[in-house]
Amino acid sequence: MLARAARGTGALLLRDSVRASGRAPRRASSGLPRNTVVLFVPQQEAWVVERMGRFHRILEPGLNILIPVLDRIRYVQSLKEIVINVPEQSAVTLDNVTLQIDGVLYLRIMDPYKASYGVEDPEYAVTQLAQTTMRSELGKLSLDKVFRERESLNASIVDAINQAADCWGIRCLRYEIKDIHVPPRVKESMQMQVEAERRKRATVLESEGTRESAINVAEGKKQAQILASEAEKAEQINQAAGEASAVLAKAKAKAEAIRILAAALTQHNGDAAASLTVAEQYVSAFSKLAKDSNTVLLPSNPGDVTSMVAQAMGVYGALTKAPVPGAQDSVPSRSSRNVQGTDASLDEELDRVKLS
Repeated sequence: MLARAARGTGALLLRDSVRASGRAPRRASSGLPRNTVVLFVPQQEAWVVERMGRFHRILEPGLNILIPVLDRIRYVQSLKEIVINVPEQSAVTLDNVTLQIDGVLYLRIMDPYKASYGVEDPEYAVTQLAQTTMRSELGKLSLDKVFRERESLNASIVDAINQAADCWGIRCLRYEIKDIHVPPRVKESMQMQVEAERRKRATVLESEGTRESAINVAEGKKQAQILASEAEKAEQINQAAGEASAVLAKAKAKAEAIRILAAALTQHNGDAAASLTVAEQYVSAFSKLAKDSNTVLLPSNPGDVTSMVAQAMGVYGALTKAPVPGAQDSVPSRSSRNVQGTDASLDEELDRVKLS
């Protein structure tokens, strides 16, 4: 009886001290049930049973039978994942910046025996451990790295909690930082830094754009010049090929014309036809004098068309007459005399124009 009264008095003092300290009581899925001999344990709960004040066993979910008076349900542990809000706290970074950080802790009871007898209040112990670990890890990082390495910071806190809470039968699944509050002056400095960084990136991007634009323009001019030179080369080649084809076609046409003319001259009255053609050309050429130049060469008798035709026919006859061997030193023929006479008359006319 005295022992039971002492235990009851100690339990009351413990509850009073917990209320005075402001800590929340240990989380339980339900209140401590009474021993009704036949008990039904809910799923995902573990009931710790003591027999005559000593640990006896842990009741599994489902039907369980206990001995009245001797057996007592001492703890009820929830095996579900528990979410604990870590209060906001102050922490100093490596570069001496004070931050206000709060977080959320996710944990689960893996061993109901250790959670019941290993620590008085598992949730409070884990919360305090999370806060101290957070301050310790933040002290290793600068302000810039706190924001960049948020995931690694969470992982480091989880590892530190699991190492300490292993003997309590509790496993920390994850830890997430909710908010990071920076002092106003530090926040203004960070905003200025961000703006400067953005202006820098904008300037760099603008310069790179100008550089790329200049390169593209130069490359375009280069390609344009290359294409223009290739086009000019192709044009010259095509023009030369066209002129060569034209010259060849003219030569072929002229050769064919000469061949036809030679064949026509060998026919009957070919000489007369040739004489007529030469006379017509001579008259036509004489009619074009003084049109392209101021210097005019006139024969001694320009009004005598018959003599001009005779001179033209004499020239044609001298050109078409076959040379006789050994006749170079002989007396010139009528045609040659006519040609010489024509030349003499032309020379006299030229002298007369010069004197005048």
